[in-house]
Amino acid sequence: MKLETTWDETIRSVLTEFKHVAVVGVSDNPARASHRIARYLIDQGFTVIPINPALSEVFGLRCYPDLQSAPGPIEIVDIFRRVEFIPEIVDQAIKIGAKAVWMQSGLIDEISAERARSAGLKVVMDHCIMVEHGSRFR
Repeated sequence: MKLETTWDETIRSVLTEFKHVAVVGVSDNPARASHRIARYLIDQGFTVIPINPALSEVFGLRCYPDLQSAPGPIEIVDIFRRVEFIPEIVDQAIKIGAKAVWMQSGLIDEISAERARSAGLKVVMDHCIMVEHGSRFR
């Protein structure tokens, strides 16, 4: 019996099982990765919920200040914030009943990841959701 799921299996299951993505730290600047990736997700049929307290809207969608203010369901919490903000975001993800936490490329927080896994969430760290989706489904 296999006890541990591989990264590839986790990534594949998150990308196939869930379609409602909160993009935490989304930007309205097209030059920013969070903007390009959120647009990609929309174009691929995902429902994107933008999270950024400094914006009122992006892509014609209302922006929410945090996960708890956003309407559900939120299945994937895609994080584009600095590492020091990850623990609070993961706590919110757990509280709202998210199914997965995705920390974008360059973001790793093992303690928060373990807390999320213990609460039943799937966790992906240090991977780009757009790159992973594109390599599997395009």
